[in-house]
Amino acid sequence: MQTYIEKVVRGEDLTLEEMEAAARLMFDTDTDPVLVGSFLLALKQKKESVDEITALVQVVREHALTMPGELIGAMDNCGTGGDQSNSFNISTASAFVVAGAGITVAKHGNRSISSKTGSADVLEALGVDIRQSPEVSYQLLKENQISFLFSQQMHPKMKPVVQVRRALKIPTIFNLIGPLTNPVELETQLIGIYRRDLLLDMASVLAKLGRKRALVINGPGFMDEASLAGETHCVLLDRGELLEFTIKPEDVDLPYVDNKAISGGDKEMNARILTDVLSGKHGPHRDTVLLNAGLAIFANGKATTIKEGIALARTSIDEGHALEKLNHLIQTHQREVR
Repeated sequence: MQTYIEKVVRGEDLTLEEMEAAARLMFDTDTDPVLVGSFLLALKQKKESVDEITALVQVVREHALTMPGELIGAMDNCGTGGDQSNSFNISTASAFVVAGAGITVAKHGNRSISSKTGSADVLEALGVDIRQSPEVSYQLLKENQISFLFSQQMHPKMKPVVQVRRALKIPTIFNLIGPLTNPVELETQLIGIYRRDLLLDMASVLAKLGRKRALVINGPGFMDEASLAGETHCVLLDRGELLEFTIKPEDVDLPYVDNKAISGGDKEMNARILTDVLSGKHGPHRDTVLLNAGLAIFANGKATTIKEGIALARTSIDEGHALEKLNHLIQTHQREVR
C-alpha cells in the first residue's frame, strides 16, 4: 500500500490494475487502517482518475452480495452525498415517484456518513425494513418495482473501510463510488455528485461500467441533487456519447426555490417531508422532487424530454402511485414482523 500512496502523492494516476490491487488491500483486514486513510486522502488531493474510480467500483462489486435472478431495465437514482447541504432526502422521495411512473428502481443507499440523515435512516423511520436479504429485495423489485438495497447489508466486507471513513469525517473516493456499487446490473442511472469538476469523469466511468444511458448532475451550491435555486449542470451519457448541458427552473416551467427552503432535519422530520410529498402536498419540497424524478425518468429513457419526465413524475404523485410503492414496502415489513 505504501508504494501506491507514494505514487499518488507524486501526483501520478494509478493504472486500472494498480488501483484494483490497492482496493483489494483496503479490503484486507491485515492492512493498517492508517495506510488506508493516507491512501484515501492522497487520492482526494490528487483528484481521482476515471480508471481509479472504475477499478475501485469493480473490486467493491466483486465483494458484494448478489441478486438471485436477473432484473431487466433496472435503474438507480442514488446521489454521492458529501455536499453538506443538509437538504431533505430528495433522491429517496424521487425514487418512489420514479417507481410509480413504471420504472424498476433498485434504490441503493446507506446511513448518513456526511449529512444529518441518509436514505437508510429516513426509510427506517418510515417503517421500511432496510435489512432485507437479496432474495426479499429481488422479489420486491419484481412485484413492487422498488426495493431498498442497504449498502451495509449488501457490502458486508466494507466494514474496515467504513471505520476509516468515519474517522476521517470528510468525503473521499468512496462518496463518489457509492451510487456505482449497486449490486444490481443497472441499465440506466441518475447520479447526483457534489463535485462539479468530476461530471464528465463520472459519466465516463458509467460508460466503462456498461450503462446504456445515464445522467450525472450537480446542482446550485454544488449539491449532489438537482435544485431549483439556479443552474443544474448535467452530463448525459447516451450510447457512449457524452452531452453537457445546464437546466434552470424556467426551462421546465418550475418556480425558483432557494436551497434554504429544502433543508431537512432529523430522520423523523425528513420522513414527514417525504410522506407529505408523496401524499400530494404542494410546495418547494414537491417541486424539487418533481425536478429530480423528472430527470431520472429522462435518464431512464422513458421520457424523451425533461419536461415530459416531470409530467410523468407529477402523474405518479397525483394518482397515488408513488405513495403505493412506499406503502407496499412498509406493509411487507409489518407482515414479516407479525
